Amino acid sequence: MEFPRKVPTLVELCLQTAISNLRYIGDVGEVDLYLLKDILPHCNIDQLTHIENSTQGRDLSPVTDALWKRFYEQQFGVESANTVIKRMKQKKVVFKWRQLFEAKTKEREEAQNKMGEKLKQRYAEAQAKKQSCQIQICSKIPPSAGKRSYWGGGGPSSMSNAKGNLMKKAKLEYLNSHEVKVHALMRRNASQRNSLSQPSLPCSTRQNNFLQSNSASSSKNGKPVARK
Repeated sequence: MEFPRKVPTLVELCLQTAISNLRYIGDVGEVDLYLLKDILPHCNIDQLTHIENSTQGRDLSPVTDALWKRFYEQQFGVESANTVIKRMKQKKVVFKWRQLFEAKTKEREEAQNKMGEKLKQRYAEAQAKKQSCQIQICSKIPPSAGKRSYWGGGGPSSMSNAKGNLMKKAKLEYLNSHEVKVHALMRRNASQRNSLSQPSLPCSTRQNNFLQSNSASSSKNGKPVARK
């Protein structure tokens, strides 16, 4: 025995039609709240936002506040929602869950934008560093005859003169340095000590040498005596 099918009421048919066409619903200011409690839970975030923004002069938060809390928990986690509830109790303030949802969404977007900017900056720095390390091959173009040379027309001779002046200056600075003066003083003291350390000849030896030198000079300069 078959039971007769229940015929839906006109209200149920209207609810089913409204749920099937949520994307087309806007202002619901004239719809009773008990009907909205059956219709709005089937909305997604965009549809619920559109309906609330389109409904002017009527507060739908008695129905939509619980829906926004559900969206908050889905997007940011139950722990985050519990933390928000705890903070509101501590500070003794109450915010609508749509406001909390929008504030949290904005905060997350700003954090993502900052992270994206940091990544772009690091990528740009890495690219600049990579380009600076690359070897660039440049073709050398000989200077034209009409242009002056880098050294003012002197060429290699002026370069050698400049090097010679630099060498002279460096030599003078080296000779006038404190270390060179100290070394010269040490050598002079050493030579003086060596001269003083040589033994002097005895007096008799010096006299003999003097007599020998005189006799040698007299024999050399004197003439032989002729025999008679």
